Amino acid sequence: MRRAAYCLALSFLFLLVAGPTPAVAQPGPSVLGVGEYPRLVRLKQSGTILASMTSRDAQGYFSPILESTDDGASFHPIGAVRDPEANSGLCCSTLYEVPQQAGLLPPGTLLWAGTVGYEAGRDRRIAIKVWASWNGGRDWVPLGVAARSPNHEGVWEPEFVVDAAGTLWLYYADETEMPRHSQVLSRVSSVNGLDWVDKQVILARDPQRVRPGMAVVTRLSDGRFASTYEMCNFGAEYCSPYVKVSHDGVNWGATTDPGVRVTTADGSYFQHSPYLQSVPGGPNGTRLVLGGQTYVGKDGKPSAKNGRVLLANDNFGAGNWFEIPAPVAAPSAKNKTCANYSSPLLPVAGGSRVLQVAVELHNGVCTALFGTGPVAP
Repeated sequence: MRRAAYCLALSFLFLLVAGPTPAVAQPGPSVLGVGEYPRLVRLKQSGTILASMTSRDAQGYFSPILESTDDGASFHPIGAVRDPEANSGLCCSTLYEVPQQAGLLPPGTLLWAGTVGYEAGRDRRIAIKVWASWNGGRDWVPLGVAARSPNHEGVWEPEFVVDAAGTLWLYYADETEMPRHSQVLSRVSSVNGLDWVDKQVILARDPQRVRPGMAVVTRLSDGRFASTYEMCNFGAEYCSPYVKVSHDGVNWGATTDPGVRVTTADGSYFQHSPYLQSVPGGPNGTRLVLGGQTYVGKDGKPSAKNGRVLLANDNFGAGNWFEIPAPVAAPSAKNKTCANYSSPLLPVAGGSRVLQVAVELHNGVCTALFGTGPVAP
C-alpha cells in the first residue's frame, strides 16, 4: 500500500489531539491513544507489555511508548521517540526487544525503528532510523540509520529479528530497486548492533508491478521462524498475505518463491497489512494467528465478517486456515485511511488469549483500540 499518501491523509487528524492519555480497560475494546501503525512487545524479564504508535502533536511526528503491567488490561504512557528527521514525516514504526547478546547490545535492549523524511520534498532521501532504550522504554537514544534511499523512492515498514546464530537483521519494504521492480523485500544485518550492512533482496517477483511488503517475523515453538507479508499486484488476489518458514531465520528459499498463500477452506482471505503471531496450541504445540486489514470472500468482496475475525493455523502455515474472533472489531476496515491497518497481536493469559491493537476512525480521528480474545474458534 502507499504509505506516504496514507500518512499524509492522517497527519491533520493527529493535530486534533495533543497526545496520548492513560488507557484504562473497560468492557469491550479500550482506547490506547491517537495514532496509527501500533506495535506490541512483551519484555522477557519483567513480563511488562509495551505498545507504540506513530502519532503527531504540536511538536510534530513522534512515537509514544505506553506500558502495561497487568497483562494488557490497561496502558499508561512512559516515554516517546522523537527523531529530528520525523519533522519531515514519520511512518510505520516498530518495537523490538533484543532476546540475546547482539553485538554490543545486551539482552533486553529495546529497539525502535521508523521510516522518516518522506515529506522532505522532491530531493528527499527517505531513511529508516533506529533508536534504543535500556530502561524499559522510558528514555531513548539514537543508534543511527539502518537504511537510506539513494534516490527518491521509499524504504518502509521495518521489522527486527535476531536469527538462530545471533545476528540482528532488519527487514523492510524497498522501492529503491525501481525501475526493475516496483517494490521488493530487503534486509540489512548488524554485527555490532550499531552499523547496518550487507543489503540483501529476499523476495522479488516479476512482473515489475508486483509489490511484496509489510513483512512480520515470529519465532515458532520448535525454534524455526515464520514470516508473513502482503503480495500486492500479484495474481488474481489483491494484496493477499503469504507465509514462509525458515529453519534458521536466515534462509527463506528462492527470492522468486512467494511462499504459501493464506486462505480458508472456502477461499476467504485478508487483503493488506498482515500481522503474524505464534501462540501455544494445536497438535504441534504452535498455533499461528494472523490478522489483516480487510477480510474478503473468494470473490474479493468484503465479507460480512470483515473486521471481526482473525485467521489461525495449526500446521505451521500449511493448508487451510480457520477463523477465530478478533478481540477488537473494525467493521469499517477497507483499503482506505486508518481502519485496521497493521494491527499487532500478542499472547496474554498464558497464551490462552491474544491481545490486539487495532485502529479505527472515531469522530474523524484515527484512534488505536485494544482488547483481548480467545485463540480458540
